[in-house]
Amino acid sequence: MMAATAVDRVRAGIRRAPALWQMPWLPLVMVAAAAAASEQQVPLVLWSSDRDLWAPAADTHEGHITSDMQLSTYLDPALELGPRNVLLFLQDKLSIEDFTAYGGVFGNKQDSAFSNLENALDLAPSSLVLPAVDWYAVSTLTTYLQEKLGASPLHVDLATLRELKLNASLPALLLLRLPYTASSGLMAPKEVLTGNDEVIGQVLSMLKSEDVPYTAALTAVRPPRVARDVALVAGGLGRQLLQRQSASPMIFSPVSYNDTAPRILFWAQNFSVAYRDHWKDLTSLTFGDQDRLNLTGSFWNDSVARLVLTYEQLFGTTVTFRFILANRFYPVSARHWFTLERLEIHSNGSVTYFNASQVTGPSIYSFHCEYVSSLNKNGNLLVPGTQPSLWQMTFQDFQIQAFNVTGEQFSYASDCAGFFSPGIWMGLLTSLFMLFIFTYGLHMILSLKTMDRFDDHKGPTIALTQIV
Repeated sequence: MMAATAVDRVRAGIRRAPALWQMPWLPLVMVAAAAAASEQQVPLVLWSSDRDLWAPAADTHEGHITSDMQLSTYLDPALELGPRNVLLFLQDKLSIEDFTAYGGVFGNKQDSAFSNLENALDLAPSSLVLPAVDWYAVSTLTTYLQEKLGASPLHVDLATLRELKLNASLPALLLLRLPYTASSGLMAPKEVLTGNDEVIGQVLSMLKSEDVPYTAALTAVRPPRVARDVALVAGGLGRQLLQRQSASPMIFSPVSYNDTAPRILFWAQNFSVAYRDHWKDLTSLTFGDQDRLNLTGSFWNDSVARLVLTYEQLFGTTVTFRFILANRFYPVSARHWFTLERLEIHSNGSVTYFNASQVTGPSIYSFHCEYVSSLNKNGNLLVPGTQPSLWQMTFQDFQIQAFNVTGEQFSYASDCAGFFSPGIWMGLLTSLFMLFIFTYGLHMILSLKTMDRFDDHKGPTIALTQIV
């Protein structure tokens, strides 16, 4: 009974009062607002092995969006009075529509993709369902839990969790990442959600067998879609219902190297490599299925970082890419700056070097550039150590951070684009040209002189002497 109610509470975030639909103009406004607002929130489900952590009155009303301040009022009592072991299930993407489309309808658990979650909520002494939590609040959730517990987050999987020995008196923050359909294109969304639910069930079974008190939370790293323009949704609603939705480009999570915490973040919209002018797209292999991505050899400390990506059977052999970054203090600016010292390609016992010293910025920031490439047409930020080079590389929408990483979010980006872009130069030159025309015209107007002699019909006529 309680499990079905929990899923219904998640669905309640998208319900509407029937009486409001009697107004003919209101549906367009409400659908437009829902399209713009619901895609900026994610659901958050909390449950614990302790009792009375959340009062029934704390449950939110339908349509309410939980802010970061409100979320802290819900979490503070649970973290202060509840178990010290906190388990955070982070799915890449999750929305209210997932519960609506794939949850058990009218208590039919055989049809539900969240059977283990529903069972956990049914058996948990305390639970709380927040259908819509502001994305900003969720993005800072890991940092908030770390500060409250005084424990660094530990990224675990099923195999690692079996080897851990949790203590009820010592705080522990365990993070478990769950995939979504964006990284499992060959599987239906319901199958992926069911697989994630099985992982949740196995983790909870292990905790139950060890009799460890815990508080668990399920939420998403980001909303499933980017919010659209409200005017477009409201203005063309009828037409959009008849049109086929265009396929949005697939967006992957950044590559994250972790030891005890996330240390290096790397992302690119497109990652392509060429050997002897034969190009290969490594975007999906790098960012699509990160569970199989080989990061062996990666290393991090406060002054040097090394991100190593290894690919089997690339151009018929094993190829390894090494990003070598250094962090140095410069007294002139009184701050630390990081630099991508070089990029190495190891294959068949040979090493190809690319100088990437132009990839630099303050160490508290990440670095972003539209193109980081060895091609001249794309800026040539990667300079081969030997010319001509058999290897070529191109990163589109490149971003990297190796120092002062907090959670799995990039810090503010130091962009490679200069202040005076071509558009700014065109605007300045056009403005100067127009100013010159205005100044010349004003000068000509001010140079005009009126006549100082006039013809008097009562006097002699003015005689103009012709000058030959």
